[in-house]
Amino acid sequence: MTFSVSNTKVKIALTVALAALMLLAPAFLSEFRLSLLGKFLAYAVLAMGLDMIWGFTGILSLGHGVYFGLGAYGMAMHLKLAASPEGLPDFMSWSGVEKLPWFWAPFQSAGAAIVLSLLVPTVVAFILGYLTFRNRIRGTFFSILSQALVIITVTLFVGQQGYTGGTNGLTNFDTFLGLKLADPSVKLALYYATAAAVLLTLVLCLGLASSRLGKILTAVRDAENRVRFIGYDPVVYKVFIYCVSAALAGLAGMLFVLQEGIISPAQMGIVPSIEMVLWVAIGGRATIVGAILGTVLTNAAKTTFSEAYPDWWPVIMGAMFVVATLFLPKGIVGTCKDWVQTWGRGSGKAVSVLNPAAPLAYTELKKTQ
Repeated sequence: MTFSVSNTKVKIALTVALAALMLLAPAFLSEFRLSLLGKFLAYAVLAMGLDMIWGFTGILSLGHGVYFGLGAYGMAMHLKLAASPEGLPDFMSWSGVEKLPWFWAPFQSAGAAIVLSLLVPTVVAFILGYLTFRNRIRGTFFSILSQALVIITVTLFVGQQGYTGGTNGLTNFDTFLGLKLADPSVKLALYYATAAAVLLTLVLCLGLASSRLGKILTAVRDAENRVRFIGYDPVVYKVFIYCVSAALAGLAGMLFVLQEGIISPAQMGIVPSIEMVLWVAIGGRATIVGAILGTVLTNAAKTTFSEAYPDWWPVIMGAMFVVATLFLPKGIVGTCKDWVQTWGRGSGKAVSVLNPAAPLAYTELKKTQ
């Protein structure tokens, strides 16, 4: 007997369950814990975009902290200007800057700040992606280049104290659109806005993964040269999805800074960028939902261990990553899928769950030519 689970039904069920959990969370969590969850959900938006390029397309980016930071800084610049009655941020005055720099001026508008916080990471990703993918730089070499981008960006932001706030970054924000960020009702509204962003991103990524574009991306991951030979240009698709992923990272940065109230170069460095990849790996590559699960669980564990064992939590987290790598190589969601299929075979009931990341994508594309 065979039970076939429709991919569409699985997506709908997972989306509804996730929406219900996020909707009910404020009823069970304290204001502090809800604020932490909101921050983790902002990270989840980035993780889903990272899963699209790594899990589905095979592009391992170790520099997504840059795109997250650019989005966060864009929103922080607007918040800082709104908190500066004289029109010049305090750290600029301390550094001897007497006039607002020209590149700060557009961020006086909230609308412009939102657009630029999405546009700037996308443009940077387009430039890097086009130059590298066009020259067929991939794999380890691309990962090294993405880390070089992190080093350059962090060094630039730290060195330009008078324009970026240096190592301290940007903080001391009061209002957004005239609303007090410290007000509990505003914090709750920001949480729900972040939850809505997670759901919209989930729907977007699941839709892309299930579409013809998703099959092409998976085929590029598994057999890029063959995809090129049957008439597709992998550069176009890789650059496109890389830019989408960068835009989602910028969105995550905006949502993060509104809830956290600070952004500094340390939060866009190499270590945070590697942690972002670990979120996806622990949750499960090429699953989308796994990126959300891995992000929330990993960050929740990090918070819990750092509170309970302040001296030992880095060791505990490291051990957790090692165990997950050795015993859950497909991540939590991927391992659960394997267990379901194993149970189906052992019980004599074949269980089939359609997977948009199946390695047959190239074959399917070839048949449609």
